[in-house]
Amino acid sequence: MKKKVGLVSLGCPKNLVDSEIMLGKLKENFEITSDERAADIIIVNTCGFIDSAKEESINTILEMAKYKDGNCEVLIVTGCLAQRYKDEVIKEMPEVDAVIGTGEYGEIDKVIQNIYNGKIKCYTNLNDRDNIKYLNEERVLSTKNGYAYLKIAEGCDNFCTYCIIPSLRGPYRSRKIEDIKKEAGILAEKGAKEIILIAQDVTSYGKDIYGEKRLVRLIREISEIDKIEWIRLLYCYPEEIDDALIEEISTNNKIVKYLDIPIQHASDDILKKMGRRGTSRNFKDVLEKLKTKIPEIAIRTSLIAGFPGESEKDFEILCDFVKETEFDRLGVFTYSREEGTAAYNLKPQIKKSVKELRRAHIMQLQREIVLKKNKKRLNKVYKTLVEGVAEDGIFYYGRTYKEAPEIDGYIFFTSMQPIEIGKFVNVRILNIDEYDLIGDVVHEPSQ
Repeated sequence: MKKKVGLVSLGCPKNLVDSEIMLGKLKENFEITSDERAADIIIVNTCGFIDSAKEESINTILEMAKYKDGNCEVLIVTGCLAQRYKDEVIKEMPEVDAVIGTGEYGEIDKVIQNIYNGKIKCYTNLNDRDNIKYLNEERVLSTKNGYAYLKIAEGCDNFCTYCIIPSLRGPYRSRKIEDIKKEAGILAEKGAKEIILIAQDVTSYGKDIYGEKRLVRLIREISEIDKIEWIRLLYCYPEEIDDALIEEISTNNKIVKYLDIPIQHASDDILKKMGRRGTSRNFKDVLEKLKTKIPEIAIRTSLIAGFPGESEKDFEILCDFVKETEFDRLGVFTYSREEGTAAYNLKPQIKKSVKELRRAHIMQLQREIVLKKNKKRLNKVYKTLVEGVAEDGIFYYGRTYKEAPEIDGYIFFTSMQPIEIGKFVNVRILNIDEYDLIGDVVHEPSQ
């Protein structure tokens, strides 16, 4: 009888892809289960980006460790927290049988075998940061509702002063176009209508292996796959968004008119301290160009409140930028002081209470913007990807091009006829529920 493996994936979609690859490596010799109580082997793929993510990872490891009093024989910790705090995990959590760095996902089957062979504190380090061959291996899709993430590169070369990612994930390494297109075809055959291209910075794709940016070329190659209807781009750095990419988004019907552009701040003084290459003027210019060329585009950004040295004037500049730009989607993090980053020793550090107040203020500004934008969507019809049935059993839920999975709101809608999950329908928006919208399926052309 095969051993049962359960995997808990935390953090970002990039981490989820790594988790799916590990399951792909294990599915032949192990039974995959979503019930950790029944699992002989539990893997926790952790996030270690900021304090809240580290706390969630630690709590999850401890929660899974309780199952060692029951069915669980092996507990393995992988991912960013494991890479960053491998010694501490081994020392402080004796229930953990193995710690696997971010460069060793492809070795998960060997690690499990070693543990069962008696090497109970098996421990692997991130020895080969240049190895991304594992990204070409088969995945077990956890998203079975019409979309799939596709990681096009690993690592980061930006070295923003607040960010630990380059230390955890290594330098930026692009996959080859032919490998990505092949995987996109496989995902499409598995039912993915929407392919979401992800990397720490998708706009830098190709520079390391082709000597120039090749994102537009990659998009065109994936667009040739008939079963793919939507291509979404996540994490586009503003200084890398050029005219060629804007033109491709504007003219290619398969690219959804949605970009996630991490701005982080609007004060030039703070941007310089953050190690960002752009200025507030640069950001405004690219955003204006996008909106002019693609009037229907939805733009999401992420901001950091309370970065060291952020004055009231800096914060006011950021708030004015948010009000002026009117992002469709916006997330705000309070600055997290991370050991090993250049910003760790910057002064003055902002009090936690001040950071929280500033974050709350920006989110209130954004609520007002979202409400105004959502009112403009009333009575309009949108092509909607059906993702599931709501808990009440009455409403379906899904997304239009304006919503990315997991981070944005949903469209809740009714239908007179049963609808297949993972298919597209046209929905008329009839009501607003803060960040979510409510509608009904119609047989009319979409926007």
